[in-house]
Amino acid sequence: METLRLRTINEILQQSKVIAVVGLSPREERDSHRVAAYLQKQGYRIIPVNPITDEILGERCYASVVDIPDRVDIVDIFRRSKDVPQIVDETIRKGASVVWMQMGIINEPSAKKAKEHGIEVIMNRCMLVEHEYWKGVVTD
Repeated sequence: METLRLRTINEILQQSKVIAVVGLSPREERDSHRVAAYLQKQGYRIIPVNPITDEILGERCYASVVDIPDRVDIVDIFRRSKDVPQIVDETIRKGASVVWMQMGIINEPSAKKAKEHGIEVIMNRCMLVEHEYWKGVVTD
């Protein structure tokens, strides 16, 4: 089952183009900033979700996922687990296909709700680490 799950992660990373990063910090030393900057350099479009600043990584910030006017493939969460339910509700309303909770972020009830709405869920994994891993793997 884990092999299937890892293959799913690889497919998500290959097929997705637009990532909304919830909790993206303008501070370069923060994990959210480092991961988003890495993903942007890999060719993904990063859309910051941070209500207290106007722009991060050269992209306009939005107060919430539902405020983003463009299509979103992945909602990448850098917020506490207790904040996840609201973000999942916004993801459902937005119509994104994946909720990705970064390392240390786990919320089983929200994951169940997202899955019930046809949204793929990844919890407690770093997108940068996963991308670096799959970048070096040859798949069929």
